[in-house]
Amino acid sequence: MPRNEGVRFTSYSLRVPLSPPPPLTHHHRHHLPLFSNLQFTSQTLIASTQSSIDQFLKKNQKNPRKLHKPQNIQTLIASSLARTQFAIDQFVKNFKKTHKRFQHSRYLSKSSLLCSASLALTKPDEPAVVAQPKGGGSEERVLISEVFVRNKDGEELERKDLENEALAALKACRPNSALTVREVQEDVHRIISSGYFCSCMPVAVDTRDGIRLVFQVEPNQEFQGLVCEGANVLPAKFIEDSFRDGYGKVVNIRRLDEVIDSINGWYMEQGLFGLVSGVEILSGGIIRLQVSEAEARQSLKQYLGSLLPKKGQVYSMLQGKRDVDTVLTMGIMEDVSIVPQPAGDTGKVDLTMNVVERVSGGFSAGGGISSGITSGPLSGLIGSFAYSHRNVFGRNQKLNVSLERGQIDSIFRINYTDPWIEGDDKRTSRSIMIQNSRTPGTLVHGNQPDNSSLTIGRVTAGLEFSRPFRPKWSGTAGVIFQHAGARDDRGNPIIKDFYSSPLTASGNTHDDTLLAKFESVYTGSGDPGSSMFVFNMEQGLPVLPEWLFFNRVNARARKGLDIGPARFLLSLSGGHVVGNFSPHEAFAIGGTNSVRGYEEGAVGAGRSYVVGSGEIAFPLSGPVEGALFADYGTDLGSGPTVPGDPAGARLKPGSGYGYGFGVRVDSPLGPLRLEYAFNDKKAGRFHFGVGHRN
Repeated sequence: MPRNEGVRFTSYSLRVPLSPPPPLTHHHRHHLPLFSNLQFTSQTLIASTQSSIDQFLKKNQKNPRKLHKPQNIQTLIASSLARTQFAIDQFVKNFKKTHKRFQHSRYLSKSSLLCSASLALTKPDEPAVVAQPKGGGSEERVLISEVFVRNKDGEELERKDLENEALAALKACRPNSALTVREVQEDVHRIISSGYFCSCMPVAVDTRDGIRLVFQVEPNQEFQGLVCEGANVLPAKFIEDSFRDGYGKVVNIRRLDEVIDSINGWYMEQGLFGLVSGVEILSGGIIRLQVSEAEARQSLKQYLGSLLPKKGQVYSMLQGKRDVDTVLTMGIMEDVSIVPQPAGDTGKVDLTMNVVERVSGGFSAGGGISSGITSGPLSGLIGSFAYSHRNVFGRNQKLNVSLERGQIDSIFRINYTDPWIEGDDKRTSRSIMIQNSRTPGTLVHGNQPDNSSLTIGRVTAGLEFSRPFRPKWSGTAGVIFQHAGARDDRGNPIIKDFYSSPLTASGNTHDDTLLAKFESVYTGSGDPGSSMFVFNMEQGLPVLPEWLFFNRVNARARKGLDIGPARFLLSLSGGHVVGNFSPHEAFAIGGTNSVRGYEEGAVGAGRSYVVGSGEIAFPLSGPVEGALFADYGTDLGSGPTVPGDPAGARLKPGSGYGYGFGVRVDSPLGPLRLEYAFNDKKAGRFHFGVGHRN
């Protein structure tokens, strides 16, 4: 048996038209009618004996009852041969002028081969004569005594397995059966449907024992090689593996059709516009595949940069979806769609992106709750007012001016963002920020016995660059300058708290810091319950002697797991700082987004920290879901290393845990969280939050 390694596979980068197959043409004015109702197999060309049989039946209509007796049909047909000979001879003369047997089609598509078949009524010593069909057909039956399968020359097939395949395909044509022309035609289709034969000609021969029905078939060639043209992105190994099992075997059209479907399926799975547009069996058993891949001829991109495929690239539906999502994330488009249109060049498409632009600028107002308030949720309420412009200079650059104001908090921010720097092929964004804020200092320096309060004022300006560098990964680098100091409840600058703990590292009323920042973020599906990892590092640069010099690292990780209708969420965070840093910048532990059951910052404040949390959420009714949770946090014994030991002065434990339950409700502002937790001191506390935990 021939070895598969002998198969020769070649591929050519030739473009193949996506146009329909060329029409079949003949050199004669008349041709045999097509029988085209056979699905997924070859179309069959049928010429029946209806004409000659009808002539015979018309001459015997005077005694129709005899025609319905099977035992009389054979005798009547034999006796009528002489009477119908003249009509048959006239038909033969006309037929020889027009009849030409069909060979392989020059073009094979889904129904890939045209196979010839005809039905003739002859004498044993005369060649088979093909009769023209008459419209409407006749349902009169003819008794068949024998059924054989032979080659196109009327001889036995060399391969008995192919003969058995043809005989097994027959359904109506059996020895000693009365058949109609339609039943013979259907069995011809069944033989062709087996996929092993390129032509089938049924021949009826009058013998001494009755009518013998012979199916003269021509088997397909044996597969000896493959030529594939136009498959520029289809892997060669995929084609080789699809055809390797058929080497040295008779080509089966049905199997070939399955291979074509698998190739077309590969393009669909990859989201590419490509298909097998032509199949041809050449002499010597060589199969030639013609593959058409729709290439982008030109794209209407304008300011969209390199979103759409470049000229000559094979168009990908998956890439198109990603491009649409990218444009939508710009925030300036109401609707985006990509429309591929046939181009003038064969096998290419033009891609047009249609967009509906949103209103560029406008005012907005809202509210929220500050996480740094320890005297109750109502005192932490804040309101916000903002003006934003989403398409500054018509280049999708964004300007945002906002003011947030509460009983204690206040933040005024100006932010300018260019989401994609012009000329950069890495999709790098640039952001310039100026901010003036006042936030409570209670996280580290709260709970003063005289009930006095202090706030931390910060003036910040920075420049940051961000870009994606791997799928689901993004990075940010920048430089930030900060001028920060503490004030009492009357607004006067102070350098120490009630316990004489310093509030600045420099000993002045303000600390100045120039920070070099780096941050890397991994996001899974983007869903709040999906995996997430954030790593952040800040380095203080002492450009001037009084500027602070320190290094701070911080990391957060989260992993979600669905267990039936419930969702398990595990989160872990930690950080460390070395060098000379402001005490109010210490890591605060405890509160709604840390260890629940404690007030904000009540567990401890240190140079180092670790906080872990486990949570199980489950649906209750509609947008409402319940949750069970447990938290633990520790400063790893680093509280006393913070200048002035503010945590030790306030007798904070340095570590603690909490557990409890809660409900969440989806809202336009995000999830509304109401939770009740107990800490390790058996004290209970309500927590209310908006949005997901950090």
